[in-house]
Amino acid sequence: MPEPHKIVIVGAGLGGASAAAAVRERGYTGDVLLMGSDRHRPYELPPLSKGVLLGNADEPDWVHEEKFYADKDIRFTPGVTATRIELGARLVLDDAGGEHRYDRLVLATGSRPRTLPVPGGDDPGLYTLRTLDDALKLRSAFAAAGRVLIVGAGWIGSEAAAAARAHDTEVTVVDPVRVPLANVLGETVGGVFRDLHAEKGVHWRLGEQVAEITPGPGIRLASGEELTADVVLIAVGAAPRVELAHAAGLELSDDGGVSVDAGLRTAAPDVYAVGDIAAHFHPRYGRRIRVEHWANAKDQGAHVAQNLLGENEPFLATPYFFTDQYDLGCEYRGLADPASDELVVRGDLAAREFTAFWLRDGEVTAAMNVNMWDDGDALAALVDGHQKVDAAWLREGDLSNAQ
Repeated sequence: MPEPHKIVIVGAGLGGASAAAAVRERGYTGDVLLMGSDRHRPYELPPLSKGVLLGNADEPDWVHEEKFYADKDIRFTPGVTATRIELGARLVLDDAGGEHRYDRLVLATGSRPRTLPVPGGDDPGLYTLRTLDDALKLRSAFAAAGRVLIVGAGWIGSEAAAAARAHDTEVTVVDPVRVPLANVLGETVGGVFRDLHAEKGVHWRLGEQVAEITPGPGIRLASGEELTADVVLIAVGAAPRVELAHAAGLELSDDGGVSVDAGLRTAAPDVYAVGDIAAHFHPRYGRRIRVEHWANAKDQGAHVAQNLLGENEPFLATPYFFTDQYDLGCEYRGLADPASDELVVRGDLAAREFTAFWLRDGEVTAAMNVNMWDDGDALAALVDGHQKVDAAWLREGDLSNAQ
């Protein structure tokens, strides 16, 4: 396959910026266009709900220094949104009137916060958290607020609750689930996060459904009870930005992402997708998975570069994420089904110093270390190695033997 003359990357988040940098690192000398709707240069999202929201930082972690894009001859256009893709003509149109022909196209359009599908769910007084501007606005609101309501007990809702408590505001979190994060971690490990937040003064309203956003704004629960606050944050997950891909005729997967093969290619010639939108056929799992975490965007962006330049290498990285909440820090590797996998705990749940393993047919499908930092390489080896292990050994054995 001949080297392309022009690569267009739609989406200037971590995935898109990583792809642009990686093609240059591989010696590509053709044109690279990086289009981004955000007015800022590419930045990483995890610090927004951590350091920025806490007030420990005024800026995120920038993917590259400001002069990087000019120095690498990457044409970066902030604040410009792609509006249409014409696959037959190999053309991308934008809202500034630009028309951009491509030889290879990467879609890295990321996600947007989901809205709450209830009356009043589009109230302009509601807060969401996705961008740097969102984080700075929310931080100012937390600092001035007496009471904060958070709808959603997932990762963003939990991290935002920790940040709001750091601003010494009263925090209530509402979610229909019985245990926060149970869909990812199961009820036992999810209970650790529930108890941590309760100890820090968060008021849980679990098993409660929001029926309406009321003026103010506040919320009305399905029970009829009304809760009011100075700040209402909607943190009910993220929706992949696939409208552009869908309108172009690209295939979408059952989970709403853009279907790509093991090498991150769509069914359209020379069109790839990475990051939040990529429903990627992962050879290890034998099915499509879509991962909305920092490491996935970074790694897929870097990986797709070689395939843009003529290779056809499958993306094999194991899913990974991390969180920091109060004095709890953890890393998670793998992809477990907490409803059916066997949970094995090494360490002390009550002290919040432990490693959780999920086992399926004797193999470790995922591992999460909580406030324990010495076994990262061993955990990665266990998750990636497919070797049969004994639950008793995971609890008490020498994990260094797994490396």
